[in-house]
This record gives sequence, C-alpha cells and structure tokens, in this order.
Amino acid sequence: MLHFIFAAVELPMLSDIVWIFGLATLVILLFMRLKIPTIIGFLFTGALAGPYGLSLVTASTTVEALSEIGVILLLFVIGMEFSLKSLLSIKKAVFIGGSLQVFTTILATTFIAHFLGFDWNVSVFLGFLFSLSSTAIVLKLLQEGGQVNTISGRTTLAILIFQDVVIVPLMLFIPMLAGETENIALSLLLMAGKGIAVIILTFLSAKYLIPSLLFRIAKTRNEELFLLSIIVICFAVAYLTSLLGLSLGLGAFLAGLIISESDYSHHATGKILPFREVFLSFFFVSVGMLFDIGFLFSNILLILGLTVLTFLVKFIIVAFSVRTIGQGFKEAFIVGFSIFQIGEFSLLLAKEGMKYELMDPTTYQFFLAISILTMAITPFFLNKRESLSLSILNKSLPSKLNEKFGNEDIPKNITLETDLKDHLVIIGFGLNGHNLAKAARSANIPYVIIEMNPVTVRKEAANGEPIIFGDASNESVLEHVKIHKARVAVIAISNAAATKRIISNIRYMTTNPYIIVRTRYVNEMEENHKLGADEVIPEEFETSIEIFTRVLGKYLVSRHEIEHFTEEVRSFNYEMFRKPADQKASKLKVELPPINMVGFKVEKDSGRFINKPLKEVKLREEIGVNIVAIKRGEKTYSEISGDMKIKLGDLVYVVGKSESLLAFEKEVEID
Repeated sequence: MLHFIFAAVELPMLSDIVWIFGLATLVILLFMRLKIPTIIGFLFTGALAGPYGLSLVTASTTVEALSEIGVILLLFVIGMEFSLKSLLSIKKAVFIGGSLQVFTTILATTFIAHFLGFDWNVSVFLGFLFSLSSTAIVLKLLQEGGQVNTISGRTTLAILIFQDVVIVPLMLFIPMLAGETENIALSLLLMAGKGIAVIILTFLSAKYLIPSLLFRIAKTRNEELFLLSIIVICFAVAYLTSLLGLSLGLGAFLAGLIISESDYSHHATGKILPFREVFLSFFFVSVGMLFDIGFLFSNILLILGLTVLTFLVKFIIVAFSVRTIGQGFKEAFIVGFSIFQIGEFSLLLAKEGMKYELMDPTTYQFFLAISILTMAITPFFLNKRESLSLSILNKSLPSKLNEKFGNEDIPKNITLETDLKDHLVIIGFGLNGHNLAKAARSANIPYVIIEMNPVTVRKEAANGEPIIFGDASNESVLEHVKIHKARVAVIAISNAAATKRIISNIRYMTTNPYIIVRTRYVNEMEENHKLGADEVIPEEFETSIEIFTRVLGKYLVSRHEIEHFTEEVRSFNYEMFRKPADQKASKLKVELPPINMVGFKVEKDSGRFINKPLKEVKLREEIGVNIVAIKRGEKTYSEISGDMKIKLGDLVYVVGKSESLLAFEKEVEID
C-alpha cells in the first residue's frame, strides 16, 4: 500500500522532469543548429509542454518550486561574481550610463503605457520590465565574437552590470506598486531600516565569520562538505531576508556578496554553476508554460508593432545614455544594437508582478511575445551591429542637425600621398598594428593605417601617423588607401567575421597585395586561405611555437635547428600541432646533451679550488666542469682568465655533467 502511495506522489514529478528535459534537449539541439539562443529554446519547450501546448506537464507547482530555486541560485552567483573593484574601473559607464539607461527607459515606458490606458502603478511596473536587457544572451554573443574587451563591449558590459544589480531594489518595490501597504513612506523607511540591518550583517559576516568558516572547511579537502556549506549559506541568508519581509532574491544576492569577499568565491562559483543551470532551466520552462502560441498568431500585427516600438525606444535611450558619458555616436549605436531586447530578469519581475496582480493574463501574453521576439532577433542585430552603425553614420544629415548632433567624433581623414605604391596597408591599430608600423617606419617602408576607433585615429593622426578612420570592408575606404597599388596588406584585428569580409573585398577589388592575416585560432585558417589570404598567422600556435623554441634553447638545441624547426612548422600550416600526439609531424630530433649549466654560491673560504689561480687548479681535468662566468658583488665576469681566483661569496656558473656538478657543489658549498 505504501509503495503505491509513494509512487503516486513521485511519478507526476518524475514524469514532468523527464518530459521537460527530454523535450528541451531536442528543442535546444534544433535551435542551436539555427543559431537561436538557448533561453528561447527553454521558453519554447515550456510553451510546447504547457497547458496551451501539448499539456505534457501536470505538476506545475513542482516546476514553480524548482524555478524559484533557480532564481535564488542565479542571484546568488551574481552576488559571488560581483566585484567593487571591477565596478570602480568602469564606474562612469556603470553608474552614469547604466542608471541613465534604466531610469530613462522606466520613465519613457511609464508614459507610453499610461497613454495606452494602463494605471500609473502598472505603467511604472511595465517600465521596470522593459528597462532590463538579456545579460545571458548578449555576453555569450560578445564572448563568441571576441568583443568583450572593445570600447563598446566594455560599455555594454557596464550597463548590463548595473541592470543585474538594480533588479534587487526593483523587486523590493513591486509590493508597493501593488498597493500592499497603505503608508508608502513608512514602508520605504521600514524597508530601508531592514536593508541597512541586513547590509551590516552581510558586512560583518563577509569580514569576519564566513572567511574563517570557509577556511576551516576548505582545510578538510572534502568537496561535499564545501558544496554543502555554500548551499547552506545561500539558502540561510535568503530565508533570513524572507523572515524580515524582504525578498528571497535579495537574500541570495547578499549571500553571494558575503562569499565574494572570501578567497573561495571562484571555487564556490564553479561548484554552484551546474546546479544553477539545471534549476534555472525550470524557471524559463515555467515562464514558457504560461505562453499561448495561439495568442501570438492571433495578435501578430499588434505584437510586431509593439516589438518594433520596443526596439526603437530602447535603442534611442541606450544610444543617448552612452553618448552622455562621452563616447562617440558609433559606439553609442553599437551598444544600442546590442541591448535593445527584453531580458531574462524581466521575466522574473513579470512573474512577481503576476503574483501581486500587477498584470492581467492578456498583458502578460503580450509581454511574453515581445520578450521572446526581441531575444530571438538579438543575434542578428548584434552580429551586424558595426555595419549597421556605420550605415547610420554614413547617412547624410541636414546641415543644421549635423552641426548640432553630427558625427564630430569621427575624425576627418588625413590626405594621403597621391603617389602611394608598393606600400603597406595596416588594418587595425592595436598592439600588433602599432608594432608593425614602428618596424615599417624604421625600415623606411611606406605604410598607411585603417582604424575604426575614433579616439585612436585622432590621437595617432596628431602624432603624424598616416592613419584614416573607416571600415576596411568598405570598398571606398580601400580605394582611398590605394589597395590596388599596395604590396602587402596586414589584417590585424580580432573580429573573425570582419576579417573574412575584408579579405573578400580586397580580393574582389584586386589580386595585387600579399594579404597577411592575424587570427586567434587555427580553425579559422582554412576559410581565410580560401577567401584569398596568402598567409594566416594564428595566435594560439604562434604562442606555442614561441614557448617551445625557448624550451629548445634551454635544452641547448642549436639556434640553426630551432629556426629550421619553426620554418617547417609554419610552412605546413602548423600541421605538427594539429596532429594527434602519436603521429610523426616533424623530423626534428632533440637529443638532450648530458650537460647542464648551474650557478653555485661559494660558501667556503678555503679548499682545493678556492683562492687559487684557475690555471693551477685544473677544474676540467680534476672534476670535469668548465667555468663560464663568475658574479662577484654587482659585477659579472664572463671572460675567465687563468689568473682569476674563486673567492668566498662568488656566484660561479659552471657547465658539466650531473656527477661533475655534484662534485663541484661539495667543494664550494657547505653541506
């Protein structure tokens, strides 16, 4: 009898988990092939499995509970990754740009929503929802494109950081917007008092309690105990804040902050991340379960119109915010094309709003549809953001608008020599481009630089560099630098997609220049060669070659053999490094000579070889070592004469076999 009771309790939950994960696996596999973000896959899974779809999930309360754990773990990890030092390094973009973007969006959305007939409190709540963007999608795409460390990438990251932090106070304001309290001023004061108390407790715990506790746990080297302690800290603080009437999410965030100040935050993050991903998938599935696909198709025109309105309003506000902190129009537009979408935290706020009845089911369906559509189109706009920004900048503005809002941040291109020929074209003026220009100048090779960072162009042009602003994938820019007359073109940028476009355009225009390309990874070589690059230099293997050549030098391999080896590796497109370890890739044979060079400190003031002329002691004949240098005080003697003597305190560098070196060590050092 008990068996059947337990089976009845467990089977609905187990069957739901199987359906959710099984369906999610198939959906996400398909979506990844179509290059659609994973979050959209989970939302679509929920829509399919939910009551508006195939009705595969029955225990919706279980899914809700699991999704709540996912949210707690999400905010917990954000707290652990939160760094005041990193915030201060980009504080202007975070605090000014981020706050301006969030609060201006809230303000604009509030007035638009009220104009559409919503009450003021609901309008403000909708402003909360539309002010946030998708950290998960945007950062993933930026990392894949190698754009995180660009100016626009760092600015995008700064605004997203502010959004991630502001989610906590926004969640605290939701009960007030719902009218859960009559005296708002008193509620704010009470909430502030509770918040201060929790912050003080957090500070004391982070400073004194948790580091000591985690140190003792880490000393046990028991990974299960460490993981258990991290989970307990997370849920204990979350539970404490809930007892005080604050949100579970705030407690989880503060718990993460407590651990972030310890030496174990990175290890703890690595332990929690798998759990977060699993439970967070339930959150997106639970949101998707509330989405009615039929509603989307029946209201498709209105939803598309609202999606376009969302895109335009957020794009303009983001661009305005970035422009306000002193960055150029190009960077402002690039960031605007990156974070125009509605984010995953907005979905979290929406579910909170549904609990407090700030949204009716119809409004929620419209919001979900707009969120999913903006997330779905994000990869297209983000991958094309540079070209889209340049296309806007290249549009001619009326003279009055141009004077007031024009592209003053784009430097005017310098006038190049009209008789340029056999010159070098350097595309990208980062570290590699800068060093290449310096070498070309030393060798009296004529060169010209194409760069897309306006600050760099203005600075280097003032220093006399032949540099122009422009996108090298643009034919008019390439014509301006007379690419058809160039002898060599070097593409030294980190954007793989842009590199391919530039190679294609150069080869479309001319076959004259020898194209050398710098890439990050070796798997990009073949395609770049097919597009027309003559030589492709992957950073990952060049670094390997540099390290290995230095290793060979330390093993006393001759310089000639090392140079021959590196030429052989490069001439066969790094095939040696690409083959499995058991295949022979090169004829290079390294035979380690049975000698070594060691430095010994002379600690004795007398002995067989001490304070006696070297020509008399006959070190080589006696024990088989040769002295190559002697350091005495601050001076090093590399030319050793027979009249020199080894003295107390000298550092003597000798070459010999292992047994000979051991014998010499006994003669000069004290046991």
